[in-house]
Formats: sequence, C-alpha cells, structure tokens
Amino acid sequence: MELESQEQSNIWEGYVDWRKKPAIKGKHGGMLAASFVLAVEVMENLAYLANASNLVLYLTKFMHFSPSKAANHVTDFMGTAFLLALLGGFLSDAFFTTYQIYLMSALVEFSGLVILTIQARSSSLKPIKCDLKGGTVPCQQVHGVKAIVLFSGLYLVALGVGGIKGSLPSHGAEQFDESTAKGRKQRSTFFNYFVFCLAFGALIAVTFVIWVEDNIGWEWGFGISTLTILLSIPVFLAGSRFYRNKIPCGSPLTTIFKVLTGATLNNYIARSTSNAIVSMSLSPNDTVPQQQPVTKDSEELETPSTGLKFLNQAAIDKPAYAFLRCSVKQVEDVKIVLRVLPIFACTIMLNCCLAQLSTFSVQQASTMNTKIGSLKVPAASLPVFPVLFIMLIAPVYDHIIVPFARKATKSEMGVSHLQRIGIGLVLSIMAMAVAALVEIKRKRAATRNGLESHEPIPITFLWIAFQYLFLGSADLFTLAGLMEFFFTEAPANMKSLATSLSFASLAMGYYLSSVIVSVVNSATGSSGHRGWLSGENLNHYHLERFYWVMCILSALNFLHYLFWAHRYKYQSRGARC
Repeated sequence: MELESQEQSNIWEGYVDWRKKPAIKGKHGGMLAASFVLAVEVMENLAYLANASNLVLYLTKFMHFSPSKAANHVTDFMGTAFLLALLGGFLSDAFFTTYQIYLMSALVEFSGLVILTIQARSSSLKPIKCDLKGGTVPCQQVHGVKAIVLFSGLYLVALGVGGIKGSLPSHGAEQFDESTAKGRKQRSTFFNYFVFCLAFGALIAVTFVIWVEDNIGWEWGFGISTLTILLSIPVFLAGSRFYRNKIPCGSPLTTIFKVLTGATLNNYIARSTSNAIVSMSLSPNDTVPQQQPVTKDSEELETPSTGLKFLNQAAIDKPAYAFLRCSVKQVEDVKIVLRVLPIFACTIMLNCCLAQLSTFSVQQASTMNTKIGSLKVPAASLPVFPVLFIMLIAPVYDHIIVPFARKATKSEMGVSHLQRIGIGLVLSIMAMAVAALVEIKRKRAATRNGLESHEPIPITFLWIAFQYLFLGSADLFTLAGLMEFFFTEAPANMKSLATSLSFASLAMGYYLSSVIVSVVNSATGSSGHRGWLSGENLNHYHLERFYWVMCILSALNFLHYLFWAHRYKYQSRGARC
C-alpha cells in the first residue's frame, strides 16, 4: 500500500506522456523538455517568415498582381495565419493534446510549402513571363488553375502556421510545475526565450533566405522553408519521452456559451417572476422566493465572487433549462475570460504600430541611402534591427533585469505580467514619436534634394532603425508578457486558446492598420485636397502627421489599458480542469 501510494504521488495529475500513460515527476516535464520546443520555434518561424516577409515581391514579379492587390493578399495571408491560432488553441484545449496539434499542423504547413515550391519551380504553373515595363508581352495576373494552386498552397501554410502558433507556446509552458516558485520562474524564462527563438528564426529568414529568393530563385527559398519545417518534426519528436502532455478538458467554448446563455435566461426569468409577484400585491410579511446557488457537492459549495454578478445566475439550483445547469467553478472560469479580454483589446493598437514596420518604414528606407560602407542593404532586410535587438535584450532582461527587480520588489515575479505589457505600450508610443521626428528629418533632406528626384536622399537609412529598435523592444515586452499572462491566468481548460489570443492580437493589429490608413485618407482627402497617404511619391505624403496620429492613439490606448490593468486581480489556481 505504501509503495502504491508513493507511486501515485510521483504522477503528474492531469498529464500523460506521448503514449498516453501517466506522466511521472522527475521523468517528464522541466526545462529539458521545453528546450526541444525552443529549438522547434526557431525552425518554425524561419519557415513562415522566410516567405511572408518577402511574399509581396513574389506576387508582383512572378504572379503579376498589382502592388495594391499583392499587399492585400499578403495582409490577408498573415492575418489569417495568426487568427487561425485561435483554432489551434481551441483544438488543443478541447479534443487533442498540444503535442498532437503541433504534429498535425506541421504536416499541413509542409504540404502547403510543397505546393508552393512545385509552382515556383514549374513554369507551366505560373503566368507567362511578361515585360513589366509595358513592352510587347502584356502582363496577365495569375488565374484559373494556377491561382487555385497558389492560394491552396498559401492557405494550407496559413492553416499549419495557425495550428502551430496556437499549440507550441502552450506545449512548452505545460512542461513546468506552476504549483512551485521554481516552476513558475522557469516558465517565465521559457516565454522570454520563446520570443528570443522566434527572433532568431526571423533573423535567418530576413537575411539568408531572402537573399536566396532574390538572387538564386524562389523555388530555392520555398525549398528551404519546406525542408526546415520537415526537419522540425523529428526535432520535436526527439523530445517525446521528456514531454508531459495535458489531457484535453473538453470544449472551452461550450462552457462559455453555457454560462452566458444560462445567466441571460435565468436573469430574465428571475425578473419576470419578481415582477409578477409584486403585481399580486404581496403583504409586508411575504417575500419573493430566491433561487439559491447549487450546494450539492464539494466543488459547488464555494460562493460565487461578487464581480460580474450577472453571471452568478448561471449557477442557481433551478435553471431555466436543466442542460444549462452550471457549477460555480464554470461561472468563475468565464468571469476570468471576460476580465482578460480588455487587456487583450488594449494590445491591438501596439500591433497596429508594429504593422508599420513592414509598410511605410520600408518605403521610407527605400528612398534613403541604404549603403553601409561598400555594402548595399536591401530595404526589406530592415527588420534585422528589431530582431537583433530582441535577441540582445531578451537574455539581459531574464538574467539581469528580472533578478534585480525581484530583489528590489521582494516579489517572485519582479516585474508583473501587466507591468511588462504596460512597458511595451509605452515603448510603442515613443516609437511613433521617434518615427514622426525621423520622417520630418527625411522630408527636409528630400526637399533639399528635390521632391521629384528618384535618386536616393543623401541621408542614411539607419535613422529608420531607431523606430525599429523601439518597436522591437515593445514587441519583446508585450508578446512575452502577454503569452505568459494569458497562460497563467486562464482556466485550465482554456490555456491554449487564451495563449493564442497573443497572435490573434497581431492579426487584428494588421487589419486595424489598414482601416486607420483608409480613414485617415478619407478624412484628409476631402474638399479637393489629396489625402495624407495617397499618391505615387512618398515625398508628397504627410507621413509625419500620420505617425503623430498613431502616437496620440497609442497614448489614449495606454490610458485605457491603465484603467483595466489597475482593476485587474491576478488569479490563483492550479492546472486541473
């Protein structure tokens, strides 16, 4: 009996190994298991960004889309990939383990990249070569079967990327014991290095792979991505015997829908009953019967919290319909989800600022002197600056800043999740202000050089690097802080779905950027005046004004964030469903 009890105490409750046998303490989980996840993240992000960061060139040069249509297709592709992270997170929580979702998603992305590689290699699957300068051979946009092949490949990649983004961060975070201070500290380190590895993969993508695509051929660029995602599968599988995998807890969306529907119907019926009784002119000694919270078992003996009282009606003893009966725990889980949503919403504006890195910032740099000594740097490689800065600051933050903050504040976390996110939002405000000032400097130099001149403006593109550094720092603080915040705070049956909100925020930031640009052009282009961001010549744009608008919107967003962050109370919960 003692031996059986000892074996039971060594089992990770709610976790299994890759063979679906109970996970064992000391054998499964920990930093060794998470290290395989970090290695895979380098490869996964390399495979994705190698194409996404340069895809607009492929679509215009080889698929003959107009610049605007190509830009829209790239935005749609990237936004869809990040939004599909919600699907990957949902499936990881509801039906499969994060281990299984990663493997399935990697195979889906691999199949999409194979299709794109074959199309890039085969001239029969591409439009006929044409003279882009309006020569004798007119350009015809890809259509028919060739377009089906293109978009099938692209959106299979998006589906695979979404599944990976929705499962891989959670899979790594699941390896740590959140019931101990050591496990929580290791998990925090994991998220910092997850962003580091994400940046490392991006560094290889925006330098080596983009050079290959531009100088050797796109079939080689797609081929490198295909091989990389294929090799990531055996690397991931190599850690199988070390992983602990959380057992799926059932659909989190079902719980959310059940609680919200139950609370709505029960509140409506309670009001109707109350009004009917009052209209019968009760005597002073009469009372309106109240429905009480369920008190049938130990889990439901707890009292609902006083916040969001509307939802407490979902946990009454006699609901409107029996199938809508909810436990107090389910009600509290949904309350947590509703409390983190405002924090999520406040990060969308930051990601809207990040979207400028792949649009106007690149166009600014393309008008400037991009030489460093005798080396000419492609404007599309500018993201190397924030990537390098993230790789530099991530270890410094984890090994120097956090330990110092822990000693100074005498707290386990040192810098809380919400403080990290807030720092990122402040840095995004500073980035937009710096971007506006740099654009003023660039426009003055362009004026001296001649606004209509096609020659590079005699000012180094390294000035643009300042806004990249600020936004890169903001991305590090916010993305790592947001992923850890969602994973830590979310109920056990919603952790992967909640963590994937970090990537959904990126997608919504891209979409919001397009909306803001359209609104600004519409608002400033009336009465015969050209909009601030319209025309073919960037030198005629009022880009500095647009950046000031972004700066003001970011500042207002930060105040909005402070309102919610100040009122948020951290949860204390285990990993059980």
